[in-house]
Amino acid sequence: MNDQPLRGALLLVLGEGLLAVMAAMVKHLSDHLDTEVIVFARNLSGLMFLLMIISTRGGFGQLRTRYVHLHLIRAFTGVSAMFCFFYAIGHIALTEAVLVKMTVPFFLPVIAWVWLSERIGLHTWLAIIAGFLGVAVIMRAGQGEIDPVMWVALAGAAIMSIAKVSIRRMAISEPAQRVVFYFALFATLFSALPLFWANTIPAGTDYLWLLAIGLVATGGQYAMTTAYQIARPGQVGVYNYSSVIWAALLGWMFWGETLVLTTILGTLLIVAAGIWNLKSR
Repeated sequence: MNDQPLRGALLLVLGEGLLAVMAAMVKHLSDHLDTEVIVFARNLSGLMFLLMIISTRGGFGQLRTRYVHLHLIRAFTGVSAMFCFFYAIGHIALTEAVLVKMTVPFFLPVIAWVWLSERIGLHTWLAIIAGFLGVAVIMRAGQGEIDPVMWVALAGAAIMSIAKVSIRRMAISEPAQRVVFYFALFATLFSALPLFWANTIPAGTDYLWLLAIGLVATGGQYAMTTAYQIARPGQVGVYNYSSVIWAALLGWMFWGETLVLTTILGTLLIVAAGIWNLKSR
């Protein structure tokens, strides 16, 4: 498959924008619903939307695959990362949660190197180091004990990088619609298990919010899945940082969140690392 870095970058920016909106809706619900409930509802509603789309666009015959094992890896890692991210959104500032999630682009080249044997140049290694220094500043690593929720968010980013590289691994034979469908199907099954220890039940308008989360997330996933299929993860992964603009705006508008100095400095380091990495391509 020929790389299309420009188109991939644009799709990734679109996908990150949609996922930032989804994150704001998750934060809105997290003050009274358990993370387990939100994750399951997000996956179930996304699956419902996909079933409607597929039934009217080509039918279910297009879903035949020889790579069920890769879809399972993608779903399991994706759901695990989703639990980490949704939990972080509910317990720290929206911008901080999104910023720590932005370490995904710096995990991506390493995972792609190990799994797909994609070469990592010196520029990319320097970008990875600078990116993680930026995250250390955001987490205020030099000021004493780090908030444990930050570690949860960082773990989610590491796991998510595996999920995204698996998309690239399937790019030769699996179209975006098939990848997104199997993620929704298996993710719904995986995320149903933790419901056994959830203590909250949606009520009233919660169901509308949960449906909206599924719809917006599915649109974001379509855009991002296509992006990682038409361009190498190391090429376009840096565009994940576009989500910080949306997160900062939404956090300020709805929760009065402001960017502290360490967050601004960390963001500048991450963005600079992303630009440095892009110039090496």
